[in-house]
Amino acid sequence: MNEILRTEKLNKFFYEPEPFQVLTDISFAVNEGEFVALIGKSGSGKSTLLYLLSTLDTDYEGRLIIKNNLLTGLSQDALAKFRNDNIGFVFQFHFLLPEFTALENVMMPALKQGKYKRSDIEEMAMEKLRQMEMQEYAKKPSAKLSGGQQQRVAIARALINEPAIVMADEPTGNLDSTNSEIVIEIFEDICRNKGKTIIMVTHDNDFAQRASRILELVDGRLKK
Repeated sequence: MNEILRTEKLNKFFYEPEPFQVLTDISFAVNEGEFVALIGKSGSGKSTLLYLLSTLDTDYEGRLIIKNNLLTGLSQDALAKFRNDNIGFVFQFHFLLPEFTALENVMMPALKQGKYKRSDIEEMAMEKLRQMEMQEYAKKPSAKLSGGQQQRVAIARALINEPAIVMADEPTGNLDSTNSEIVIEIFEDICRNKGKTIIMVTHDNDFAQRASRILELVDGRLKK
């Protein structure tokens, strides 16, 4: 397997209300097609680590390498382009635009990328919705969808640009058990059958056990 992500001695500090080191010497690698679960107690630093890996937080010490690109130290514009091309995001809260339809929400990252005609992007977005079994809701405003449906639309949006890595922060945290199971099954499918790499923060140990590898954080350090 080819390596897709590597961290080298990541350290992260918070300075308010007083200096505190939240991550200490985080070093690990992830291969293409892996499904990695990040677990740990509340306050262990798992969501903070995901934000570093996603390049949304650049205030850290150490090195982050994704797809053989050293991302540490790049400009915000360069990081934004890299994220849009290579990383898909799924959060605990879906962050859909409520006045837009499901289809329009899924199309947005591809419209921003600007590689394809709008008509082509619309068909790409419909295909992603079909993968989520959400095609019949394509023209429905996202505010009119259930929580589980909204999360499936958010996953379709995360996949529209065919990212190399999908990063998910507590993606089932606001869902009931039925919809949580649907989301995990989708993740398993896109990892196993679509070759996507997934890095998922979760507090649910049952779901974590279904990943191909578990990384546990304890007080800001990777458990050996």
